[in-house]
This record gives sequence, C-alpha cells and structure tokens, in this order.
Amino acid sequence: MNDMENPKFTIITSRCVPLPVENVDTDQIIPARFLKVTSREGFGENLFRDWRFDAEGNKRQDFPLNDPRYSGCILVAGKNFGCGSSREHAAWAIADYGFRVVISSFFADIHKNNELNNFVLPVVVSDEFLAELFSTVQADPATEVSVDLPAQTVENLATGRKERFDINPYKKQCLVEGLDDIGYLLSHSEEIDSYESNNNK
Repeated sequence: MNDMENPKFTIITSRCVPLPVENVDTDQIIPARFLKVTSREGFGENLFRDWRFDAEGNKRQDFPLNDPRYSGCILVAGKNFGCGSSREHAAWAIADYGFRVVISSFFADIHKNNELNNFVLPVVVSDEFLAELFSTVQADPATEVSVDLPAQTVENLATGRKERFDINPYKKQCLVEGLDDIGYLLSHSEEIDSYESNNNK
C-alpha cells in the first residue's frame, strides 16, 4: 500500500455494528480456508464467514452484519477481540469490509498491531463504557459514536459519555497522516539523508 491509497484519520462519527461476543479469535474473523490468497482485496467478503452464512451459503439473518438495522464503519466487539493465531488476514478482512474503527475493552496484542498496520483504529474502552455502548446501540441502532484520534477520545453521542484511549504516538501519527511504515520513512527522507551525511564525515 502507498500513501495515496491510505485514508487519513482524524475524527470519525458513525453508526455502529454491535458484536457482543467475547473471545472472538482470528479464525472466527477469517476462517483458515481463506488464507491462501496473498492480496488484501476481497477478504471483506469472508469476514466472519461461518457466522454470517450457513453451510449452504445463505445469510444468517440474526447475525449483526446481516441485520439491516445496523450500519456504519465502527465495529463494537466483546472483550479479548482478535485472540488466537497471529494471522494478519484478520485485519485485512476487517479493513476490506469497510470498518475504520473497532471498539472493545481488550484486544489481543498482535491483532491490535495488525489493525493499526492496516489503518483500522482499535479503541480500548472500559468494561462499563463498552456495556453501555452495546445497550445503547441495541436499543437504538441509529446511535452514533464519535472517535477523535487527535484528541484520543471516544464519545457515545446518545448518552454524552466520553472516554480517553491510548495509542502509540508513532502509529497515531501514521494514521493521522495516512502513512504506512515505508511512507513514513519516505516522508522523512531529507532528514535521514541529512543525518547520514553529517555522521559519515
């Protein structure tokens, strides 16, 4: 991915898709049989494949991603999201589906980093905030949440409850500027060249 393809991230206000399930592992996010492809495109079609579709390929209408009441680019997930194997394909599937933010009270570390590397913002909130958000969204699917990356805050606009979240400063800068690791280095190439020339004399 180059920086032309990466969306810059500042403030996102959106409706949410609730997934009130704890310990969602990466095999549930993207089943292993879909890992043979090495391109990131198309993975969104198989996000939560075995939960979204039955054995005949029919949509399970009771699954939140198939429920027309829910929409938006924010996924609200139960505690310990992304546990299990370290497959980056899980983050690919989340990003390719169109989610820009995942809110949970705990993420598996490797998956959390994989999301950041794929321009999906993992927002860690308290158990109390998460429980209230699930309740609010399920009661009124039109509920919106505002995620302010520069300020590092997340707000349930239906209740006014707001929390601050943590993020690695480097990853924050990359998201705000729409830069992956290579793009970040290229954006500082003049400084790198100057440093090398001054230290190679």
